[in-house]
Amino acid sequence: MLTYAIISMTSALIFYTIGVWSEKIQGTLKGWHIAIFWIGLICDSIGTTLMSKIAEGGFAFNFHGITGLLALWLMLFHVIWATIVVIRKNKTMLLKFHKFSLIVWILWLIPYISGLIYGMMR
Repeated sequence: MLTYAIISMTSALIFYTIGVWSEKIQGTLKGWHIAIFWIGLICDSIGTTLMSKIAEGGFAFNFHGITGLLALWLMLFHVIWATIVVIRKNKTMLLKFHKFSLIVWILWLIPYISGLIYGMMR
């Protein structure tokens, strides 16, 4: 199960990174970015679920657990908001959304990296 969890979390990193940075480089939020964000969120959710099943006692109220949960909620908010922005076709928001995406991505990296460190220390 650990292997699947690692693959899921790494896939989330790959998809989310591609979505965020391609949005920034292209200068506008596009429909395919939304698809990539949703795939990243799904991969993160699967990985988080598998990791919590592996962990003794389930969810832990520690730095990694709390930041991970917050990052997951932030990703959900991000992808829903991005979907709304694309549907509404607000040009200003389409052009500026990448700033929010970068913040979410950076905040998401905190539990990802802390999970790597925590996993290596065990």
